[in-house]
Amino acid sequence: MRTLLDSLKKYLEGNLAKHKANIEVYLHSSTGIGEHSDIIETIEKELDLMASYHDKLEVLDKYFIGKKHGTKLLKD
Repeated sequence: MRTLLDSLKKYLEGNLAKHKANIEVYLHSSTGIGEHSDIIETIEKELDLMASYHDKLEVLDKYFIGKKHGTKLLKD
């Protein structure tokens, strides 16, 4: 079970990093802007995706991984 939790956490962290990198490109490089005429809307969509992955990481940590208690399966 630990392997599944670790894999899921890495998957979520990877997606979070991907969308953060996309925003960095939009903010610092005109080459990433090409097909996106509304940059603010595009960045907002990336932020929505980041928020979703961030929230999932928090839930995973709180209910399944636990910061101090090892694996904690919905005992709260």
